[in-house]
Amino acid sequence: MEKQTTYKTKQRERILDYLKTVPGEHVTVTDICAHLKQRQQTVGQTTVYRHLERLVDEGVVNKYNLDSNSPACFEFIPDGEHCKVDSCYHCKCEKCGKLIHLHCDEMKEFAEHLNQHHQFVLDSKRTVFYGICDECRAVM
Repeated sequence: MEKQTTYKTKQRERILDYLKTVPGEHVTVTDICAHLKQRQQTVGQTTVYRHLERLVDEGVVNKYNLDSNSPACFEFIPDGEHCKVDSCYHCKCEKCGKLIHLHCDEMKEFAEHLNQHHQFVLDSKRTVFYGICDECRAVM
């Protein structure tokens, strides 16, 4: 199978420029379109999806499908570093929807325990723990 050609379009560059301003954050297509529209750089949703999927294929962006009720979110990977590791678990706040990365040795140990003792391998990029974040707990 041949490698796809990378198209250097204005839309792609605008999307990448925005993603580079929010490293480590999870954004949706709606977030990206709103940001671009605010700067009078309107790009259609379909075009944003298409470019994001290409960026995912190229390893520039990670895509997370956390549950069937939430839109997919995307995260820019500076220099291809983030979540190229074996474990990238997430916590999702059930109140505000905030997504938190977990890069903990304990999570790696937990995954190894599941594998060794229960013959089960976790898909870390799809493993999400649900609960309430500190900010939401503070206002409860």
